[in-house]
Amino acid sequence: MKICIVLGTRPEIIKFSPIIRECERLGLDFQILHTNQHYSYNMDRVFLEQLGLPEISDNLDVGSGYHGEQTGKMLMGIERVLQREAPDVVLVEGDTNTVVAGALAAVKLGIKVGHVEAGLRSYDRSMPEEINRVVADHVSDYLFAPTWLSSGILEGEGISESQIFVVGNTIVDAVNQNLELAETKAKFPPEVKVEKGSYFVATTHRQENVDDKVRFDGILVGLRQSAKDFGVPVIFPIHPRARARLEKFELSYSGLSVIEPLDYLAFLKLLSEAKLVFTDSGGLQEESCILKVPCVTLRDNTERPETLEVGSNVLAGTDPERIFRSAKKMLGKLRSWENPFGDGNSAKRIVEVLRQKLE
Repeated sequence: MKICIVLGTRPEIIKFSPIIRECERLGLDFQILHTNQHYSYNMDRVFLEQLGLPEISDNLDVGSGYHGEQTGKMLMGIERVLQREAPDVVLVEGDTNTVVAGALAAVKLGIKVGHVEAGLRSYDRSMPEEINRVVADHVSDYLFAPTWLSSGILEGEGISESQIFVVGNTIVDAVNQNLELAETKAKFPPEVKVEKGSYFVATTHRQENVDDKVRFDGILVGLRQSAKDFGVPVIFPIHPRARARLEKFELSYSGLSVIEPLDYLAFLKLLSEAKLVFTDSGGLQEESCILKVPCVTLRDNTERPETLEVGSNVLAGTDPERIFRSAKKMLGKLRSWENPFGDGNSAKRIVEVLRQKLE
């Protein structure tokens, strides 16, 4: 069995890291194809080394761009690699343009596709990620659903039960495996001087938020109000897209501790010791739930409804007053919710399914 792992962003590297480690442990034949959807390879090389992952087999160096342009470049590059390497299965993870390009390139070549984190839905078709999820799910052969809720969504869309495998979410594996590394290896930049449980963390990067001046400003006002009224600093590692829009819209971030993006281990440690997190990231909704850190999601919907059900998360949108009220609500929560995303053995289950189906 020959596996091709297609990834393109840092969150994908994080969620694939347990699968990569399991492939290494079992001595399987696998390769990693990196589209470089957002970041420079040199930045990701450090990231891979920090997590102890192997070298990338192929780097497409696609970079940012309009959705059609970016996806088209990926399709061409991935197709060439797949024709050369002829893997038995291509694995993609999540909801990025890399995912939809990898899945389409493989299925058109008659190569089996496994979609890790299948069945997530926000039911908001204005989000490019939602389109990518739906397309990837409906062309994949093996759908690795993180929860029974996501499995039921797939069945409701007409996908055969025989193609769906409830395996948990590899983010649990990743947090468990990498938190110990973070305790010993994580280093904060000099400007980050915080004590455990004494600060908030904030992140925002989604285009529906940062590309909209009114929504982005609402988030910043809500964060400033929370920092002031609770007397707690807000550490804001700023995404490159968010920084560009901040400057373009000439928005104020006074009252917030804006810093450059952190490496994964440093951010994991920062998140694990935070009092609360504000975010529009799907992955951070999961990680904060696992780490027992209350979460305020800066969106009107989520494809992680499990976090709402267990009480680790609340939807606040981008209205400043609603953001503040949501923070107040979550700060009063007992951190006793159960993690709905599995027991940390998702990678083993995924690889075992592939071995049963393909060997």
